[in-house]
Amino acid sequence: MDQISDLNDLRLFAEVVERGSFTAAARGLGLQTSKLSRRVRALEEELGVRLLNRTSRSLSLTETGRQFHQHCLALVAESKAAKEIVDQTRAKPQGTVRISCPIGLLNSGIAEIISQYILDNPQVQVLLDATNRRVDVIEEGLDFAIRARQPPLEDTDLALRQLGLSTLVLVASPALIARHADPTSLDSLKNWPTLALANNSERYVWKLIDASGQEFSLVHRPRLATDDMSSLRVAATFGAGVAMLPRELVDEDLQTGRLRIVLPTLSSRAGLVHAIFPTRRGMVPAVRHLLDALVAGYENLSRKWPHHPDRR
Repeated sequence: MDQISDLNDLRLFAEVVERGSFTAAARGLGLQTSKLSRRVRALEEELGVRLLNRTSRSLSLTETGRQFHQHCLALVAESKAAKEIVDQTRAKPQGTVRISCPIGLLNSGIAEIISQYILDNPQVQVLLDATNRRVDVIEEGLDFAIRARQPPLEDTDLALRQLGLSTLVLVASPALIARHADPTSLDSLKNWPTLALANNSERYVWKLIDASGQEFSLVHRPRLATDDMSSLRVAATFGAGVAMLPRELVDEDLQTGRLRIVLPTLSSRAGLVHAIFPTRRGMVPAVRHLLDALVAGYENLSRKWPHHPDRR
C-alpha cells in the first residue's frame, strides 16, 4: 500500500482525538456516531494497526496512534492553509494570470491596458505570451487567449467574451502617395508596391467594402509579406508600399502624418476582437477583472476609430 485510500479518514480520526469521544466528534462533524466509528475502524484495518484503545468509558491513543495523530494534524493544517489560499484568491485579484495575445493587437493598445491593470493590481502577476501563432488554451495552460477573427467564428467548446471590433484600412506614407496618381478605385492600386500579412497559400487578395457594403477585391504581389503587423507598419511608414492594417494600430501614425489612409471610403469588414477561455465557472478574480479591464479599455480605444454604421 503506497498511500491511504481515503485521506478524509485522517481528518475524521483527528477530530475524534480532538473531541475525546466518537459521540462528540460525530456531533461536530454532522455524522452518525456509528458511521464515524466504522470509518475509523476501517482506517485501522487498512493500516493493519490499532490507533485507539476503546472502553465503554474512555478513549486513548496507542503509541502508534499518537505518532500517526501528529501527521494527521499536519495534514489537516495544510488542508486549511490550502483552502485559505483559494479563498483569498477568490476574494480579490491576486496570483498569476497566463494569457496569449497577437503582437499586432498588443501594439494596438492592449499592452497599455494590461500595463495599467498590473499597476492597479499589485498582487497580480501576468505571464503574457506575445505570439502570432494559434495557441491551444487548454493544452498550454492559459487562462485565456486574445484573438481577432472575422465572423462567423468557428465552433468551439471554449467560452468567448467580446472585447471590441477591428477594421483594416489601406495606408501609405505621404512620400509614396506623392509618387503616384491619386487612386480612384481599389483596382487603380495594382501598379503600386504593396505589403501584406503572410499566408500559407502565398496568394494575396485584399477584400474591402464601402459604406453600402459593396465588396471590392484586388489580387496583388507584395514586396514584403510577414505575419508581424508591426513590421508592416514600419515598412509602410518608410514608403515601401501600401499596407492593409488595423485602424487602431496605425492611429498614431495617421495623427502625426507619417501615414495616410488610401481610399478612405473602403475598409475591411469588422473583425471581432475577443478572448477565449476554458470556462466561466470558477474563474478567479484576477482573470475576471483583467477581462473586465480589457473590455473597458478596448471600448475607450475604439471611440477614436471610426466604423461605418453597418459594420458594428
